[in-house]
Amino acid sequence: MSQSAEPQPSRPLPPVLISLLPVAALIGLLFFNVIILGSDRNHVPLILAAMITAVVAVLVLKVPWAELEKGIVHAIQSAMIPILILMAIGIVIAAWMQSGVVPLLIVYGLDLISPSVFLLTTCAVCCVVSLATGSSWTTAGTVGVALIGAGTTLGLDVAMVAGAVVSGSYFGDKMSPLSDTTNLAPAMAGATLVEHIRHMVWTVTPAIVLALIGYSILGLRATGETASLDQVQEVIAALESGFHLGPWLLIPPALTLGLVMFRFPAVPALLFGALSAVIVDSVASLAGGRDLAMAAYFQNALAGFTSSTGHEVVDKLLSRGGMDGMMGTVALVLCAMAFGGIMTASRMLESLTSGLLRLVRGTGSLIATTLVTCLGVNVLTADQYMAIVLPGRMYKVAYLKRGLHPKNLSRALEDSGTVTSPLIPWNTCGAQMAMVLGVSATLYWKFAFLNLLCPLVSLVYGFTGFTITKISPEEAAERLKTA
Repeated sequence: MSQSAEPQPSRPLPPVLISLLPVAALIGLLFFNVIILGSDRNHVPLILAAMITAVVAVLVLKVPWAELEKGIVHAIQSAMIPILILMAIGIVIAAWMQSGVVPLLIVYGLDLISPSVFLLTTCAVCCVVSLATGSSWTTAGTVGVALIGAGTTLGLDVAMVAGAVVSGSYFGDKMSPLSDTTNLAPAMAGATLVEHIRHMVWTVTPAIVLALIGYSILGLRATGETASLDQVQEVIAALESGFHLGPWLLIPPALTLGLVMFRFPAVPALLFGALSAVIVDSVASLAGGRDLAMAAYFQNALAGFTSSTGHEVVDKLLSRGGMDGMMGTVALVLCAMAFGGIMTASRMLESLTSGLLRLVRGTGSLIATTLVTCLGVNVLTADQYMAIVLPGRMYKVAYLKRGLHPKNLSRALEDSGTVTSPLIPWNTCGAQMAMVLGVSATLYWKFAFLNLLCPLVSLVYGFTGFTITKISPEEAAERLKTA
């Protein structure tokens, strides 16, 4: 799913101050919408920011509208696979809710996991699944949904549970050789995949250890606020009476995760996961003498599943999914891509990153600049792939000129470009996590410990020189010939 930026015309870079105008407009509009109006729907601010950016590009920079239009189309085109994944996850959630897959996983979670270690276990489970599949989106959209349900039933703060899911999901997205970003970052920097993963161990290990410690402490503090045993048993009883549960319902998640592990494309893997839930439930219904619910499956795939157990908490928890439920997120992605496409086509984004590079004075500031740039691109283009591709292209030569091994750059790209993407509400990753988990990024970000810690650890390493690998002048010169 890697994308590259569209080639730019031979036009001089805009002045940095001009390029800052759209950024200031975006920040101001988001502040007004989120802080003043108290809204978590950022569609209109992004559209207004895109309009302001286009006006600056056309009237001040004299960029033809046709070029900006191409930039918008290119940006939206690069987001089509994530959009298809979003729609597929909507279908999966609806099918897994109706068939009983998610209710079964919630029951197992409530039976097996103590509230005091629930956050720790949630993060650890998502780490294992995401490492095996290489996909944060698949992890959050499958086991993450069930864990959110179990955590809510236990009375835990849903933002904490979502933060633990996001942390664990992005552990694998960052470290698994099956992950697209794990392959994209070294490709952009000029390192090998093995060099890249080994080098990331140094930053991700302290980050995940501290994250797990943090979830352990949060879990102990939250135990006194969790639901009573009677409330938990009421939920379990409602799930068992409202659905026909059995171990056969483990087949769909096992099949889905197995397909992704063996590098099956995400969209068909998810759709097979949904179809397998329908088949398993239908076979069980025929064996039990119950009527098939094919009409409901077709309807719910579009409109989402509506639970009717009669238990208010359970019905609120399980009534979700469907392609319709993802359309708000799809619209947000399109708005963000329009803004990012104009920033890229007008070269204002490139101007900002080049301006940052002029501030570099040493290895520490170069790595800090890389981290900040990745975060900034995630904010401005709403796309984690652009947050890896653009800084990777722009800083590759700078690292070599300073005698730094390319794996230092590839690690920095992932330490910020990959893990900060779900912390931004209008980023494709932040929007997707919020939709499938039912918790806004504005609420869970402060509990996504791994995502917050990785850039900080990388920054410390940059300024202390710890684990920063250098190459000889001869090797640097040789690499510069092909950079």
